[in-house]
Amino acid sequence: MQLHLDQSPLSGHADTSLAHIGRDSQAFGGLVNVPVCRGSTILSHNLEQWEARKLPSNPMASYGRFGNPNTRAFEESVAQLEGGHAAIVFPSGLAACTTSLLALVRTGDHVLLSDSVYGPTRQFALSVLARMGVEVEFFDPCLGGNIRHQVRSNTRVVFLESPGSMTFEVQDTPAIAEVVHGVGGFVVMDNTWATPLYFQAFEHGVDISIQSATKYIVGHSDALLGVATANRRAWDLLRDGAHALGQTAGPDDLFLALRGLRTLSVRLRQHEKNALHLAHGLLGHPAVAQVLHPALPDNPGHALWKRDFKGSSGLFGLVLKPMEREQLSRFFLHLRLFGIGLSWGGFESLALPVGQPVRSVSTFSAEGPLLRIHAGLENAEDLLLDFTEALHAACCRSPA
Repeated sequence: MQLHLDQSPLSGHADTSLAHIGRDSQAFGGLVNVPVCRGSTILSHNLEQWEARKLPSNPMASYGRFGNPNTRAFEESVAQLEGGHAAIVFPSGLAACTTSLLALVRTGDHVLLSDSVYGPTRQFALSVLARMGVEVEFFDPCLGGNIRHQVRSNTRVVFLESPGSMTFEVQDTPAIAEVVHGVGGFVVMDNTWATPLYFQAFEHGVDISIQSATKYIVGHSDALLGVATANRRAWDLLRDGAHALGQTAGPDDLFLALRGLRTLSVRLRQHEKNALHLAHGLLGHPAVAQVLHPALPDNPGHALWKRDFKGSSGLFGLVLKPMEREQLSRFFLHLRLFGIGLSWGGFESLALPVGQPVRSVSTFSAEGPLLRIHAGLENAEDLLLDFTEALHAACCRSPA
């Protein structure tokens, strides 16, 4: 029960599209939003209707696991935003990543992943894929077209995450895609940071674009959800893989995701504004060694970001100058507006100590603590003041 219409990228302004996609008020008695549709069994009124609902690819499609009005509205909306052929929903962002990989690979295939990929995706590849007889290798996220030296005739998938998790390297997606498609491989990308509003993955050669909808789509830190959108070439493999693994999502979470879509562009603008205000305000701070944000002109990936992206989000990295653990503890103790917590993309600001990132072929070393910062929707000046006061408390010799 998936969308098979020919989708196109956003037409008109994103604010307008987001307010209207995935809604059919007349189908639900004039209700503005698609109501929560809970159910597993879908009855047919007669034998002819039962047989008509069967699909060649899925004869058991008339069942709640394969979708309801909430599922279809969300998947159709995301596919339209992404500019892809069709989308399928998952119970988490990680499930979208892992199922997309499983759907494409076979024993004996070679898979390349960006060395800055999301940690759980890395672990899945090294454990599950490797155990299946898939050869897993990592590449330097800054390699660009030089990935040709690692791509083989049996390279089935190259998995990107741009900017990279924790360290925010920007990958040259079109150059990588050209090489991968030359050997018949697929390009899969985690597009959660930019969303399709700020990066149109299919225009840059991606075959499957993944979002952790838990983050910016839901936007309120109250639901777990993932979604993967495919082009026509990859769609049948992605759909069949998801169905074979029994992947689905609950209607209540889907309702929250559809709600979040309506304000996605408005929230992203504020997240971007606040993050840039923070990033610029922390440049040159005596306690800050490096600000990792691709929209900053001095960032190594800035040129690629400026060429390929339409904006930036609220997430970036920060390397502090060396400090004792007691100082770092004091810093977090004095933060009033930033919480310590996993995930991001909600209305709240977060500051997370992430330690030294795991690397296999590239290098990233920081002498001081590495933090992942998410700028929420609070006032930008309040956020900067809170952060700088906490840094002052950490660097002050006498405890406050």
